[in-house]
This record gives sequence, structure tokens and C-alpha cells, in this order.
Amino acid sequence: MRIDRRLLYSFDWMLFGLLMAILLIGLLNLHSAGASAAGDPPYLKQIRWIALGLVLMFAVICVDYRLIIRWAYLIHGIAIFLLVIVYLYGTVTHGSQRWINLAGFSFQPSELVKLTLVLSLARYFNDHKQPEAFTLRGLFIPILMVLIPFGMIVRQPDLGSALLLLILFGSIALFVGVRWRSLFLVASTGLLLAPFVWNFLHDYQRERVLTFFDPGRDPLGSGYHIIQSIIAVGSGMFFGKGYMRGTQSQLKFLPEQQTDFVFSVFAEEWGFLGVLILLILYLAFILWGLKIAQQARDYLGTLVAYGLTMLVFWGFFINIGMVIGILPVVGIPLPFLSYGGSSMVGLLTGMGLLMNVSMRRYLLHHD
Repeated sequence: MRIDRRLLYSFDWMLFGLLMAILLIGLLNLHSAGASAAGDPPYLKQIRWIALGLVLMFAVICVDYRLIIRWAYLIHGIAIFLLVIVYLYGTVTHGSQRWINLAGFSFQPSELVKLTLVLSLARYFNDHKQPEAFTLRGLFIPILMVLIPFGMIVRQPDLGSALLLLILFGSIALFVGVRWRSLFLVASTGLLLAPFVWNFLHDYQRERVLTFFDPGRDPLGSGYHIIQSIIAVGSGMFFGKGYMRGTQSQLKFLPEQQTDFVFSVFAEEWGFLGVLILLILYLAFILWGLKIAQQARDYLGTLVAYGLTMLVFWGFFINIGMVIGILPVVGIPLPFLSYGGSSMVGLLTGMGLLMNVSMRRYLLHHD
């Protein structure tokens, strides 16, 4: 495969540098969070996942994103098919059937669906550009694209990932333009269906919502996670307790400290100052992603870059809000920091596509 030399000169060092900085912070934080874990340290496993993700990222960079998006529907279909495999043969862990075991590795297809949904929506809205805002009829196919995997992921159950699909769809739909009447109808329907949806939630999911409004209602049960998380974040104060000196994490008071609550570990050890630096890095990353969307060479590139940036933004926003108690605990990992192979590989592959759009913004069309 011959690579256009102009791509080498337009490599997005800013995006890559911000990504590497966040990944490095994540590895250091994971080293502390999993210091007393049995078996292979989590950060060593994470390094392997990052290495695989970077290989895929650079592989994606080498192929024009327009060629990749041509196969978006097929890729999304394969991702949904993998959800069917999970339903039939998936591994059950902690009461959830979310993983497929392949050659000794566990893979979570719902993380892939987040990426493929962005690509599919980008292709659809690019192929069906309209001079006016979309109506509900025009959104019928995109709604199917999200509702089919949404229903399958909810059943696993994985409410967090399912809700993230809806939020991604909503973000992209609002970006391309939806008529206010259609928005009102969707919002009204959602409110009317809320009581019925509540009845379909699992008991622990209802408890999470109730605990959000009153964490003290069950401090040793459903409220334990968020109470310990808030204690960890607050106890970091301004300068933090020091690297690997966080009492909540090192003494194992903080549950899920390598995954959902990894930010709490960081906040306890590095304090407000460290958190501020991390938030600035994330904010710079997200703003740079939006800049890539604005400067893309075509509408397709804009949609792809915007959707991928929203994937990072909403994961960041929901996770941070979750661990400090302003949002319900729904199990959304913190992008690039939380431990998890499927999430890391999927995100880095997506960031390769984001960099792909950035690097090709100066090239002329050759359709």
C-alpha cells in the first residue's frame, strides 16, 4: 500500500500528543489502583491493549476515511451480529452476559457498537443531506440503527452502554438538524413511556436510580459505591495524598476502582490540582476534535469527526458526573483511563479515524 507523502507532513501531532498524555496518566493511575491485585497487574494488561489499539489506529490512518465509511453499514451489521452471539453463547460474569471468549480473550461487542453506530449514522446523514431539518420520517432508518442494538444491550443487561447509544444518536441528530415538532414528539413519547421502562429495569438498576437521589438510603448496599467515591474525591483536597498513598483505594474501600471509579483513585492521590490538569487535557482533546470536524474537507468528514468526539465527550462527562454523585451510577468507563481491553481498542481505533479526517483535510477530492 502506497501512502501519500503529504499525509506524513500533515500528521496531527497535537491530537496524538494529547492522547498519549492521557494514556500515560491512565497507566500510572492504573498501576496505583491495581497495586494489590492478584495475578498480572492490570496496568501490564492495559499496556498490551493499548499496543493493539495503537496498531489498529495507525492501520486506520493509512486508509482514506471515505473508503472505510463505504463499509459502515456492513461493519455495523457485523457488530449487531456479535451481539446476537453474545445472547446465544456469551459468558456470564457478575450476572451480566456481555462478553465473547475468543482464544482466551474476552471481547465486549457493545464497545464496538458505539464506534460502528457513529460510522453508520455519518454515512446515512451524508448520503441523505436535506436542505431543511429532518422529520421523524427521515429519521426512521437511523432510529432503527440505534434501537436494535439498544434493545439487545439493555437485555445483557448493560444500561450504561445502551443509554450512551441513545445519547450519541441524539447528539448527531441535533447536529444535522431535527424539526422542533419532531423533537417535541420524541420527548413527549419518552416521558409517557418512562413508567413502563421503569418496570422493565432490573432491581439493581432501579436501586442505582433511587440511590442517586438519596445515597444514604442504603449506605452499606446500593449507596456504598457512590459514598466511598465521594469520600475519595473529597479527601484528595488540593494537592492530594500522594501517588499510591490514597487510603480509600489502597485499603480497598473503593469498589470497581480499576474501571468505573478509576477517576476517584486519581482525585484522591493527586487532588484538585491534578484533577484540573487532567480535565484541561480532556477539554483540549475534545475542543481539538471539534476543530477537526469544523475543518474537515467534506461533510462526511465533519460528521465522522463530530461523532467520534462526542463518543469521548459523553464517556468523559457521564463517568465524571457518576463518580462525584451528580449523575446515577450506570457503568460507563472513563475514556483512555478505565481498565478494559474492548473499550480501549475500540476507542483507539476510533481515534485513528479522527486523525484520518484531520490528516486529509488539505487533500483535494479525487472522486
